Amino acid sequence: MGSNSSTAASTEVSTIVKHWREHPPSSYSLKIHNFSELEKSTALSDHKYQSRLFTYGGYNWRLIIYPKGNGEDNVRGFISMYVEIDSKSLMLFTSPTEIFAELRFFVYNKKENKYFTIQDVGVKPFSELKTRWGLQQVLPCDTFNNPDNGYIFEGGQCEFGVDVIVAPSLTNWEVLSFTKKYFDPKFSWTIKDFSELKEDVQKSNSFPMGGKEWVLALYPKGALEAHGKWLSIFLCLADSDKPEADEKIFVQARLGVLNPLGSYHFEYPLETWYTEQSPGWGWAQFLPLAELPKVYLDKEDALKVEIEFKVVSETKYSFTEADPLEKDWVQLTPEN
Repeated sequence: MGSNSSTAASTEVSTIVKHWREHPPSSYSLKIHNFSELEKSTALSDHKYQSRLFTYGGYNWRLIIYPKGNGEDNVRGFISMYVEIDSKSLMLFTSPTEIFAELRFFVYNKKENKYFTIQDVGVKPFSELKTRWGLQQVLPCDTFNNPDNGYIFEGGQCEFGVDVIVAPSLTNWEVLSFTKKYFDPKFSWTIKDFSELKEDVQKSNSFPMGGKEWVLALYPKGALEAHGKWLSIFLCLADSDKPEADEKIFVQARLGVLNPLGSYHFEYPLETWYTEQSPGWGWAQFLPLAELPKVYLDKEDALKVEIEFKVVSETKYSFTEADPLEKDWVQLTPEN
């Protein structure tokens, strides 16, 4: 048991990321000209300093500094930093709302001329029940207060900051499903007086399947290079249901010509994706024309075509156009 617990503890991964950055905080900066006086003044009240409200990502926030640690969480000897959302920002919405944000805290170091940056990589949910998130142990007070380390400079000056990266609401999504069971998966089409047909192409009535309208297109004399030699048949999406840009519809079916005697039907499997560029699929060389009067035309010169659907995909989606001024949503990878 002891070895298992040790192994579990050794595999834990820290979610705290620390690094140096030259670029200053983009959401808010708090510069203090005499940190020791701040320590004294906060010790006489609630042991914290709250910044003015600042607006970022469409919401109002405060940066909160505990110069000697957040005693409410039993923390002593560390600089504690938090961000709090203004509850009035949440009251703009009628339904219970959660605002998700990534927080990066900054402490300027004059010696390095860079910002010590620390964050918990988890995205934090702000709500009426939880308006404040932050880090209890940003820097040890001994480290911070020693001027040799560069955080306190020029007679007690220092700078804190934060980036509040608000995650936008999910507006771009896609759900792909495959329907396999249909009440009536077959569609039959009878072409009468087949041998007398003059038109190059015959089209069936449209029929619904898998949430789309379809038509069968038959070339009695053959299409393109198959003209005069082959029967050509295609399954096409109806004009009212042609795929939109970037839309894909998968179809698995069996398309066949029926023998009027009830046996030896001729069929091909159809398995393909329909797109805006390819709204119709089938075979130019489906069946030799010479075979039709021998086997597949009935006594009344009628040809019967049938398709049975196995699978049709459906995609539900929602997309919004990208705002070129919108900042990228980035999440850092924690260090081990």
